Amino acid sequence: MPGDSRELTLDAMTKWGEALGARLTAPCVITLAGDLGAGKTTLVQAIARGYGVTGAVTSPTFALVHEYHAPKSPVLHLDLYRLDGPHQLANIGWDDILASRAVVLIEWPDRAGTELPPAAHEIILAHVQGNPELRNVTL
Repeated sequence: MPGDSRELTLDAMTKWGEALGARLTAPCVITLAGDLGAGKTTLVQAIARGYGVTGAVTSPTFALVHEYHAPKSPVLHLDLYRLDGPHQLANIGWDDILASRAVVLIEWPDRAGTELPPAAHEIILAHVQGNPELRNVTL
């Protein structure tokens, strides 16, 4: 349900992400927004694991895009942090990524501006003040 918000420990967030990944059907796009250290990559790793990725899932901060194999479809993990804006999306094959039959997980989606597909599912992560083990997760 859009606007649904909950406070989760990092462990509970990981389990929630794995359960989410197990329910996904490609193609789908999920965006993950939040400050540095909010747990975006941790959640991507959990979603990918739940979807069936068995290898290590690492941050694509410098490569911008990582592709992982899963039994149902590929998983594409994008980190747009280093982009200056949507005008640079063509450099990473944006149109091909969105046209692929894959689960696409996008960190720092604000860098894509209005180029995000309307059907993208948004997850926003935030630190919970006074408790470094909790994250506010908003869907």
